[in-house]
Amino acid sequence: MTSPFLHDNVDHQNHPGDLSPEARTFNWLLDSFTSSTAGVLEVIAVSSDGLLMAMSAIKDRSNAERLAAVVSGMTSLAGGAASWYALGGLNRVIVDMAEGYLLISAISSGSVLGVVADRSANLGTVAYEMTLFAGRAGGALTPRLIAELKNAVQQ
Repeated sequence: MTSPFLHDNVDHQNHPGDLSPEARTFNWLLDSFTSSTAGVLEVIAVSSDGLLMAMSAIKDRSNAERLAAVVSGMTSLAGGAASWYALGGLNRVIVDMAEGYLLISAISSGSVLGVVADRSANLGTVAYEMTLFAGRAGGALTPRLIAELKNAVQQ
């Protein structure tokens, strides 16, 4: 794995050079997770208020926004069930579909990671990589960084 600062030209936003080093690192980790995990098609990060915070190199931003809404809704439903049955906080939601999977995992501060994977994906490996991502990126998610990421992805 190389330094995230060698990838400052990753085109997440219109002006990636305007991002702080922390935001560039977060986006680099997201891209690295997407490109290095077999079977993963798209990855998004969603803030606790349900808004798209970051996305992998998805070309269709409107699709990423729709996925953020689905991820937010699923997170809310899972959180409600966990609360009702006193099962603790959200770890992971897995939706098994005919041609692939949607996996949702907590990052930190109420933020979640949404992953779309095809049937070739090894769910154990994807779940492990999601946990690693949360460990690497979750601690850096301050309110300031979350606001910066959300503002940048909206441009």
